[in-house]
Amino acid sequence: MEPLRGLIVRTQSGFYDVQTEGGKLACRLRGRLKQGRRLGDIVAIGDWVQVTLLGDGKGMIEAIEPRQRMLSRMAPSPSGEYQQIIIANPDQAAFVFSCAHPAPRFGMLDRFLVICEKHAIPGLIVANKADLVSPEVARSLFERYLPLGYPVIYSSAISGQGIFDLCQALIQKISVFAGPSGVGKSSLLNRLLPGLDLHAQAVSRTTGKGRHTTVSRELYPLVEGGYVADTPGLKALALWDIEAEELDGYFPEMRERVKECNFNDCTHLHEPGCAVRAAVQAGEIHPDRYQSYTRMRLGEDE
Repeated sequence: MEPLRGLIVRTQSGFYDVQTEGGKLACRLRGRLKQGRRLGDIVAIGDWVQVTLLGDGKGMIEAIEPRQRMLSRMAPSPSGEYQQIIIANPDQAAFVFSCAHPAPRFGMLDRFLVICEKHAIPGLIVANKADLVSPEVARSLFERYLPLGYPVIYSSAISGQGIFDLCQALIQKISVFAGPSGVGKSSLLNRLLPGLDLHAQAVSRTTGKGRHTTVSRELYPLVEGGYVADTPGLKALALWDIEAEELDGYFPEMRERVKECNFNDCTHLHEPGCAVRAAVQAGEIHPDRYQSYTRMRLGEDE
């Protein structure tokens, strides 16, 4: 029997739900796919795979098709760095950050955007909990990203603000929601997908930070077509496969100015005649974005 082509829509503890034209199958990986030294996840949600039927709604994953793109992070491993794939083959990434409670972590958002630039994944910024601040405050927080080409949707799972616009942005696409814990990703998905009933947990009053509420990775089908993924809240996001020398190319406001620097190998940290630092001083590059660049360039945590 010829293998069936399917999309991995859920992963948990070595089991994979694969959506095929004939329905959903509960699958495991063929043993030979696990052989050899592993430097990253073998398979992830969003992967297209070939499966054989085993009966009773079960299948065996025989092959994994090459990925077009992916969103990933570096995770600690006994053998060194390990590439943890958040989602494979996304059409876009919706980065959810709250306007307040918890306060937005722009350094983390900038790291997400750099990874998107690296892997050519369109980025969408969702400024959630917009009901907790005035419209003016919300705009002052996130408007820096609009001139860079990143759309911003101001939303609230409580009031319903921005839900329609967010729905329209997700139709017929494979999208991933990502962001720190406690920003309301699960609450937004519950508004987008009635009946889903993802568990949303309040921000800790002690630490002011969110706590993990999502324990598996899953693609949820949209009624209008497409899928959206919820992911575990990420407390830290490291850069994967990005060299320091190429970092300025993933900041839209910097990459066109690099050729104007006096030195071809300018790091934009201290060299004289640096066009990037001149743009920061002139107010043409947001100082927080430049700070994010310097921290990444120096290998510092967000």
